[in-house]
Amino acid sequence: MSTMAMSSKVKGYRYLALISHIGLVAWMSIWYFGFKTSSEYSIAFVFALYILPLLLPLKGVIQAKPYTHAWACFIVLWYFLHAITVIYAEPSYLWFAIIELVLASAMFVGCSVFARIRGQELGTSLPKLSKVMEDEKERFERGN
Repeated sequence: MSTMAMSSKVKGYRYLALISHIGLVAWMSIWYFGFKTSSEYSIAFVFALYILPLLLPLKGVIQAKPYTHAWACFIVLWYFLHAITVIYAEPSYLWFAIIELVLASAMFVGCSVFARIRGQELGTSLPKLSKVMEDEKERFERGN
């Protein structure tokens, strides 16, 4: 974690991301290994498809790295889509999927907002497109 102090707003989003991430790992493990809802898939397949992707960014999320939070948003979209599909296609697992959807949504919001605000605090955020265009125009006009 960076030595620069975090604002309380950033800490709140960090904890939202961290708690929902760990909650999603726990929930998917409980759903697929505890309740034995699907016996047609092997344990290795379920682990590789539903648990392993969440474990990849976990260390960086625990260490509060903004870049890891940003790319964890891409991974969590898989769980968002999975939950929506299960809600639509498997009414018998409705509440399982609703819990997954809530955790995935919370993780997405927490990770994306944390990455943006913490990146701004650290000075590593991307500049606004209007600023980039203005700088580019200035460089072009100076060159002619």
